[in-house]
Amino acid sequence: MNQTVNPSRLFLASCLAIITTAFSFSIRAGILPQLATDFGLTAEQLGFINSMFFFGFPISMVIGGIVYHSVGPKIIMQVAVVAHTLGILMTIYAGGYIGLLFSTFFIGFGNGCTEAACNPMIADMYPSNKLNKMFGRFHMWFPGGIVIGSLISKFMTSAGFSWQAQIWVLMLPTVVYAFLFFGQAFPRPKVEGVTSLAKNFQAMLTPLYAVLFFCMALTAITEFGPNQWVAVVLSSSGADAMLVLALTFGVMTIGRLFNGPVVAQFGQTGVLLGGAILATIGIYMFSTVTGPIAYVAAVIFGLGVCFNWPTMIGFVAQRVPLSGALGMSIVGGVGMLSTSIFQPFIGRWIDENHTEKAAAGLTGSALELATGQATLATMMTFPIILIFAFTALFFWMRNRKSGPIDETVVMEQPQL
Repeated sequence: MNQTVNPSRLFLASCLAIITTAFSFSIRAGILPQLATDFGLTAEQLGFINSMFFFGFPISMVIGGIVYHSVGPKIIMQVAVVAHTLGILMTIYAGGYIGLLFSTFFIGFGNGCTEAACNPMIADMYPSNKLNKMFGRFHMWFPGGIVIGSLISKFMTSAGFSWQAQIWVLMLPTVVYAFLFFGQAFPRPKVEGVTSLAKNFQAMLTPLYAVLFFCMALTAITEFGPNQWVAVVLSSSGADAMLVLALTFGVMTIGRLFNGPVVAQFGQTGVLLGGAILATIGIYMFSTVTGPIAYVAAVIFGLGVCFNWPTMIGFVAQRVPLSGALGMSIVGGVGMLSTSIFQPFIGRWIDENHTEKAAAGLTGSALELATGQATLATMMTFPIILIFAFTALFFWMRNRKSGPIDETVVMEQPQL
């Protein structure tokens, strides 16, 4: 029996799925100090745990991109439900460092499945003139979920709840998105030839895609580097680290509501260039200021990274349409892989800076403050490189136009 595709329900389910991803990000960031205390972990070990979160993500994104047009988004999202559930339960009952590594990998794997399934599905459900708007609304729930998750984590930590109790919260959106996806029909690709892996790879083997690949690696670490370590690097800054995280992602949430009109006004490359400049300013302020001014830095940094992810995905969908689901998945995957690779490095920078500042005679909160600021100053390298890269991309793309896209969305039979 034929079923009609219900874009509203599929979009809502996608938003709940990305909220699960956001909760896993913010709540994990909030419990890092507790994990370090309970299991006696160093910052570098915490970095490796973080890296497994970001390592599982690109693996499932790449696999999902390859099989998307053969198995469909429904099966990929079923895998996401299983991976999220396994990761949550294994985290709660982890006996130590090794258990946390594996459980974090599964959560990251589920998050990657969500991106691999939902990005191309949204691209196929809506016409190109609505893509930036819908990608913005979809991806706004990542920062929006982080705001909610950060506040939940702060409240539960202050109220004396264990970190295990906080991880249980991740099951709530997981159950809801699983229910919303159940029994639904899904859209077919709207770009002719996009289901051919050969054409996908051919479209990806171009200078433009290679530049986007490189830029996404730095764009992602610019966004996730400071945020993933906020509870550690800002612990002695005089500002509440989780409130800084909530404020940063609150700005991102509101900003992504206006992703469509902002991109229409400044263009994709203009938005990306402006974001790199603001992100540099924000991280610089984090590395030099203390007290309430850190909240101003959070607003500037939030504006800097606000439009990056949806704009990069929309850029691929519109400028390299024949790369298909695989092209979007690879770009998203390299962002998370880059973040995974740099997590242990950031942890090592923290340890090395801590040792260096301690040797200089600093102790207590002064030591922690100097360590955090020195680490943030190093992280500033990423957006500085992006300023040059996006400036070059801006002039390169100024006279280029998006290729023609067939707006006809053909709906497939429900996958049973």
